[in-house]
Amino acid sequence: MDGLANFIESLALIYLLMILAYVVMSMLPLPYNVWVGRIRQFLDQTVSPYLNVFRRFIPPIGMFDLSPIVAIFVLQIVSRIVVGVLRG
Repeated sequence: MDGLANFIESLALIYLLMILAYVVMSMLPLPYNVWVGRIRQFLDQTVSPYLNVFRRFIPPIGMFDLSPIVAIFVLQIVSRIVVGVLRG
């Protein structure tokens, strides 16, 4: 079960990094490039459904969207609980 716990930890870390990349790319005005566009589209398709769960309950405050902060917090809590249960 330790291998599965390590896999879940790694998966949570990768998803956390994807959320952070999504936030940074949405804040920076990057010039259009085919690869940048594909990366943005990939991040939007993979991260937005998870963030939309929190956006239903947490409205943006002015220009600031707090849903990624809550989403990262929940992701960390859930992954630590699951890993703790698997490791015993």
